[in-house]
Amino acid sequence: MKFTHEWIEKNVWLLIGLVLLVISFGGLVEIVPLFFQKSTTEPVAGLKPYSPLRLAGRDVYIREGCYGCHSQMIRPFRAETERYGHHSVAGESVYEHPFQWGSKRTGPDLARVGGRYSDEWHRTHLDNPRDVVPESNMPGYPWLARTKLIPGEIMPKMRALKRVGVPYTDEEIALAPQDLVDKTEQDALVAYLQGLGTQIKTRN
Repeated sequence: MKFTHEWIEKNVWLLIGLVLLVISFGGLVEIVPLFFQKSTTEPVAGLKPYSPLRLAGRDVYIREGCYGCHSQMIRPFRAETERYGHHSVAGESVYEHPFQWGSKRTGPDLARVGGRYSDEWHRTHLDNPRDVVPESNMPGYPWLARTKLIPGEIMPKMRALKRVGVPYTDEEIALAPQDLVDKTEQDALVAYLQGLGTQIKTRN
């Protein structure tokens, strides 16, 4: 049988196989070089791993599904950088497992929210968003202020992150529970939000 384009299109399984081959090859060509570019594998200047409190706050952020409405990825377009600040760079997220970039924006992007509002503003906003943003459709999270963190839970998380390349020391891991004593989930989430995007802000 003559090997023609029409024959390939009529042979469903062959077509699927060739499409997958092309997509796989194209993906490798785009992705593999990124593993060897310093801009995507090395942290930006001044970047440090999350403190125990911020790490606990990040877990609350993920658990409550905040990523479903808030991205943490500012694209390099004027409309975005004028509203949110410096565009996101890969070096900010080398310690993120998993990273929180995303593209869904029911609410504003949070990549540079750190330091934009006071701690008290964030607490009020988390308790009842409409107290500070009347048009907000975000639900309130008042229970976070009443829920204490469990200090002992942070050490296994830090050990796991260390295994995938986050440079925590054994001493930092051992002392981590002390930072969470008498802290609430709201304290942790506010600390997490207040640190977002501050490395690039500092550098510019």
